[in-house]
Amino acid sequence: MQLPDMNLLVALDVLLDEGSVVGAAQRMNLSPAAMSRTLGRIREAMGDPILVRAGRRLVPTPRALALREQVHGLVEQAGQVFRSREGVDLSKLHRAFNVRTNDLFIALYGAKLLRMMLADAPNTVLRFVPEGSSDDDAMLRNGHIDLIVSSSVELGPEIKVQSLFSTYFVGLARMEHPVFDQDITPQRFAAFPQISVSRRGRANGPIDVALANHRVERRVALITTSFHSAMFSLPDSDLILPIPANILNSVQRLKLPLRAFEIPVPLEKVNVMQAWHPRFDNDPAHQWLRQTIKACTRSDP
Repeated sequence: MQLPDMNLLVALDVLLDEGSVVGAAQRMNLSPAAMSRTLGRIREAMGDPILVRAGRRLVPTPRALALREQVHGLVEQAGQVFRSREGVDLSKLHRAFNVRTNDLFIALYGAKLLRMMLADAPNTVLRFVPEGSSDDDAMLRNGHIDLIVSSSVELGPEIKVQSLFSTYFVGLARMEHPVFDQDITPQRFAAFPQISVSRRGRANGPIDVALANHRVERRVALITTSFHSAMFSLPDSDLILPIPANILNSVQRLKLPLRAFEIPVPLEKVNVMQAWHPRFDNDPAHQWLRQTIKACTRSDP
C-alpha cells in the first residue's frame, strides 16, 4: 500500500487552522500559488473539497471539521517522535511560548520568569495571553497556548495540572479610610462599597458566601478584570478592594498611599497552578518551560 505524502498532513493542519491559503502560505514559507496547488493535492487525496469559499473567506467542509482535531494530533505526535530523541539545545532554541494568565502572576513573577528564561534560552520569546472567555481546553489542545497559569479555570480530565503556589485575600483601602476608625467586623467591612476583580465580570464570590454566614451582604460598586488597575481607584474613594496578599509587594514598590487589613471572615487559600495538554508532556522545550516556571515560583518574587 502506497502512503500519501505526509507533508500534505502538515499542510492540511495549517490550512484548517488558518482558514486561508495566504495565511497558510506565510506560515509554511510558501507562495500563495504553491499553497493553492498543495490544497488541490489534498482535495484529490481526501476526495473532499476540504475548504470552500463563503463570500471572501474559506470555510471547512463537514468532513474537514470532523478531521481537524485528529489531523492536528497526528502532526503533533509526529513532531514529538523526532524531538523526543533530540532533546533541546536551549542556547539555540528559537521559540515563542504563549502563557495564558492574569495580572496576579505577571505582577509577581513575570519579570523574574523572563530573566530565568533568557539566561538559559536567550532566543526565546515569552508572550502573556490575557484570560478570556474562549474555551481553555480547546486553546491548549490546538496549541494556541502552551500553558495556563491560573487559579480559576475549569479544565477537562485529560489536562495535566501542577500546583505552583498559594495565596490568601486581604482587604486594601486608602490610608485614611473610615473603616480603620474602629475594629473591622464583618458588618463594618460590608458597610463600604467594594471592588470585584473578575475576568468574567462577576460581582459575587467566596467573600459573599462567607459574609452570608454572618447574615451580612456587601455592595460591589465596581467590577474590573485587573487587580492593578483596581488599586488606582482606591486613593480618592471609600472603595475597599479584596486582593491577594502577594500583591502587597507591588503596593509598597509603587508607594501608593494604601493600607492592608485582615478580612474579618474565614476564607480558603487560593491555589495557583499551571496546566497543559498531555501531548506536550515529552516535548523537551515545553518541559523546560514548566520546570522554569515551577522554579520561579518556589521562592519569593
